[in-house]
Amino acid sequence: MSRILFPFLALAAFTGASVAADDAADKAAVKPYPLDTCIVSGEKLGGMGAPIVKVVGDQEVKFCCKGCTKDFDKDPAKFLKKLETAKAGSATAGATAPKSDEKH
Repeated sequence: MSRILFPFLALAAFTGASVAADDAADKAAVKPYPLDTCIVSGEKLGGMGAPIVKVVGDQEVKFCCKGCTKDFDKDPAKFLKKLETAKAGSATAGATAPKSDEKH
């Protein structure tokens, strides 16, 4: 009986290791969010609880609240452009995005 199960168990273990390696590679390809403020409102992250994290393409984006994710989803290009501008204007980690005219 063990001779029959061994090949299947070995295959299952190998497949699981492959999936874990793919997940690690995907996470390594994601650019970390460089700001300590919400991309939509400009509010300090963590002031309203744990930030909400989304990955858009290869970019991690953080929000202060669920309302900001809804605003982001209406026009992601607008906010991603704002993120690129903020990254270009700051060479240091922990930079702060300019305050937005968006309200919660």
